[in-house]
Order: sequence, then C-alpha cells, then structure tokens
Amino acid sequence: MKLQGSCHCGAVRFAVEAQSPVPYLHCHCSICRKTAGGGGYAINLGADARTLKVRGRRHLRVYHARLREAGRRTRRSPAERHFCGECGSALWLWDPRWPELVHPHASAIDTPLPRPPQIVEAALAYAANWVEIADDARHLRCRTWPAESLADWHRRHGLVGGRRQRTSAARRARLNAPIA
Repeated sequence: MKLQGSCHCGAVRFAVEAQSPVPYLHCHCSICRKTAGGGGYAINLGADARTLKVRGRRHLRVYHARLREAGRRTRRSPAERHFCGECGSALWLWDPRWPELVHPHASAIDTPLPRPPQIVEAALAYAANWVEIADDARHLRCRTWPAESLADWHRRHGLVGGRRQRTSAARRARLNAPIA
C-alpha cells in the first residue's frame, strides 16, 4: 500500500510503500511520548525503506534518543527519529539494525489508513500517569514490549495491503487469541 505523508507546515512530504499499513501499536515509552507528543503512539507502521521518497529533505532533522536504563550508563540510540525542523512534526524512524525498514508515524500519514482490528498498548510500565489506557477486548495490554513483531501482528490478523483477508471461523479464533 502506498502511503503519503507530510509534516504540519508542509515543508516535508514523503511517500513510501508499506507492507504493514494498519496502525497497530500505542507506544507509551517516554521517548515516543516526548518526541511525538501526547501519549506517544509513534512507531506503529512498517514500510520498505528502499521506497521512501522525500520532498523538502533540507528541512529534516534527526534525533537519536538517549537510552536511560537502571544500572546502565546512558547511551545514544542508533535509531534515527526524523522530524521537520520547521514545525517539529515527528515523521518516521529508521534504524540501521534493520536497514530494510522504515517506520512512519501514523500521525504523519495523509493517506486514509484502515482501522485496526486490535490495538497493542505497549510499554505501559512507562506510561504517564495522566494517560488514560483503554481497557477493553480490542486493546492488548503489554507491560513492556509485545512478543509479536509488527509484521507478525499483520499476518495474525490476516491483513495484507491494509485489507483483511477472509479467514475461517476456526482460524479467526486462533488469530484473535491473546498473545502470551
């Protein structure tokens, strides 16, 4: 599915082909919360990095988060969080550990996105105390990170190119079983 996105002021526009185009995850970690605003929810789409086309590249800035973990020295994340240097809009993340992928922020996408069949509430251990977390069957709650990858989540839900594939009742029951 081709996704088109932009920053708030329009200085940066981009297009990318996404194999995982359904927003699936609300990340509540402090990095997403502070760099993407609000409750976070930043890195929730997957796309093919080779297809990323950018207009207004001169307006892009990159931030490498500082990783602070108990008992460890603060270190710089290798992941590159791209944002507009004019308006500050968070746009996408690229990580050299997985160079074939780029992770656009759903909030930066202008293409209408499909509504997810389920939302993974990730990194709840780091959520701000003022953030209200949905507590219903559509929201899978994870104290830290889900065991399932973004691509596996899309496969489990029968989503290809943003559309749900037909599945048998038995397969649907297996697909919707809670993740351990």
